[in-house]
Amino acid sequence: MRAVVARVTRASVVVADEVVGRIDEPGLLVLLGVHVDDGPDKADVMARKLHELRVLRDEQSCATTGSPLLVVSQFTLYGSTRKGRRPSWTEAARPESAEPLVEAVVAALRARGAVVETGRFGAAMAVESVNDGPFTVLVEV
Repeated sequence: MRAVVARVTRASVVVADEVVGRIDEPGLLVLLGVHVDDGPDKADVMARKLHELRVLRDEQSCATTGSPLLVVSQFTLYGSTRKGRRPSWTEAARPESAEPLVEAVVAALRARGAVVETGRFGAAMAVESVNDGPFTVLVEV
């Protein structure tokens, strides 16, 4: 699993003119990709890393501040551009495998007490965010 994590002051996801996920306070926007070889064991590890990641102000984490996370599935994080001009998606998990793992990360975050909003898996989403810093990191498990 791979996540691009941005510290934000606010973020939202819109699908077909409907806001499906929103955080209106400082927190993390998580763009989450699932690799073709990922299994359920990675979901809890990723959730723990995201929840305890000390990238908020004063080296705090969502676990210590109660700050929200907006998790958005992002298969394109496994797009390979090594050859040619068109990305290859062979490393990205198929939707039927990826969706349950994204849901498992969200469930594991919520089980830890995190406030989590989400996008809508497989939908054409408009993601809007106000980056804080900007501060963006890559997290892999």
